[in-house]
Amino acid sequence: MAFTLINPQSLGAPSGYSNGLLTDAGGRLLFIAGQIAWNEKQKIVSDDFVEQFDKALENVVAVLNAAGGQSTDIVRLVIYVTNKIEYRERTKEVGKRYQKHMGKHFPAMVLVQVAGLVDDAAKVEIEGMAVIPA
Repeated sequence: MAFTLINPQSLGAPSGYSNGLLTDAGGRLLFIAGQIAWNEKQKIVSDDFVEQFDKALENVVAVLNAAGGQSTDIVRLVIYVTNKIEYRERTKEVGKRYQKHMGKHFPAMVLVQVAGLVDDAAKVEIEGMAVIPA
C-alpha cells in the first residue's frame, strides 16, 4: 500500500514521526485497542520504562499480525505515558525498541501523559490504527 507523508514546511522537519499520512484506504481498517506491557498471563513484564514500551509495541504488532497485517500498515499510533520526562530522558533507548518492531516506518503519532493506566504498574500504553491491504 502506498502512503504519502504529509509534512508541511511550516511545521519544521519532524524527527521520528510524520505529521500526516495519506492513503487511499484501499484496504481493511484495523483499530488496535490500547496495549500495555502484559504477557500472556496479563502480568506486567518489567518495572523498566523501556522494557514496558518494547512489550506494549510488541503487543500492538501482535494484534496487527493476527489480522494479517504488518508494521508498515500502521497509519497512526497514540502513546500514553505516566511520565513524559522519563520518556524524554530515554528517547534513544525507546527509539531502538521502536525500530526493532517498526523499522523506519513513522506513522502519524501522538504522545500523551496520563495520570494512570488500567494496570497500576503500567507506565506505557499504545493504541493504533492500520490499513491492511485487501
